[in-house]
Amino acid sequence: MIDKELVLKELSFKATRSSGSGGQNVNKVSTKVELRFKIGESVLLTENDKDRVRIKLKNRISSEDILIIASDSERTQLGNKREVIEIFFDLLEKALKKPKKRVKTKPTKASKERRLKEKKIISDRKQSRKKEE
Repeated sequence: MIDKELVLKELSFKATRSSGSGGQNVNKVSTKVELRFKIGESVLLTENDKDRVRIKLKNRISSEDILIIASDSERTQLGNKREVIEIFFDLLEKALKKPKKRVKTKPTKASKERRLKEKKIISDRKQSRKKEE
């Protein structure tokens, strides 16, 4: 797969103040971390990989072709940075994973018989509901 150490060099981080409750810590310390990954400028991803990432993660990609992930759930900047990196690699792994090709199978004789038997039971049940004239 892709070497994580090399990918980390392509990432940029930005720390800002978190929003919401938290008192003095939130008001004074920049703990929210935003990860930015410029997809088009990546030298580690092939063009096919870049296209696959753009398709799978289109909701997280800005109009400038930058993948943006933010976290402010931890109390420390380091904790949020770790979380953002973990989320990034999870998303990247899922986006680059190629789906398995479906193998066609034929129904077995027993499954055909079960299906027909079930259909007969349902048919009889509905027939018994009809009013006789």
